[in-house]
Amino acid sequence: MATRCQFENSNDVGVFAKLTNAYCIVALGGAENFYSVFESELSEHIPVIKTSVAGTRLVGRLTVGNKNGLLLPNTTTDQELMHIRNSLPDEIAVQRIDERLSALGNCIACNDYCALIHPDVDRETEEIIQDVLGVEVFRQTVASNVLVGSYCCITNRGGLMHPKTNVEDLEELSSLLQIPLISGTVNRGSDVISAGLVANDWSAFCGLDTTSTELSVIESIFKLHH
Repeated sequence: MATRCQFENSNDVGVFAKLTNAYCIVALGGAENFYSVFESELSEHIPVIKTSVAGTRLVGRLTVGNKNGLLLPNTTTDQELMHIRNSLPDEIAVQRIDERLSALGNCIACNDYCALIHPDVDRETEEIIQDVLGVEVFRQTVASNVLVGSYCCITNRGGLMHPKTNVEDLEELSSLLQIPLISGTVNRGSDVISAGLVANDWSAFCGLDTTSTELSVIESIFKLHH
């Protein structure tokens, strides 16, 4: 099932939340009902953690993670790092990285097996992504945009890409990632896919403005029909 929700009047749920198959991170502050939407859907299966990252609520844009690990920007405070480490299961590696492109969620898109990264990410960061997240890494663009993390949302079952991604690119990315991909929008026509949508292998959350057509595309590509 895909669930529509809002963070204090904002439809950008992907800015204020990060969802993986092993945990969910939700921004601190904000109305309690945003947190409870995630908790009611997920808490039987995975931990749902409230935190800030680098003193901000933009947890979805600053972090990147999957079932193996979580990467945080170097601006994350020691206190936040400890809180996140203590709240996550022990088998999940949590690491701060020294990367100039510090909005990791905008520069990296990943599932549990593969990651697409911004072409200018450091070599060292690329190695850390491979080690901590346990993924194969590809330097790519999405519809000629270098911010691959912003313009697509991928899980182990499928992926939603920027609406202007052409067929050749979709096919190339689909064969790299080994999952079906489709181009589309969220929040009634927004092309910034991952700002308006978070998904894992059994659930998805999108902005309140998302139309029923967009919702059905999301549910079919991520195979969420119960």
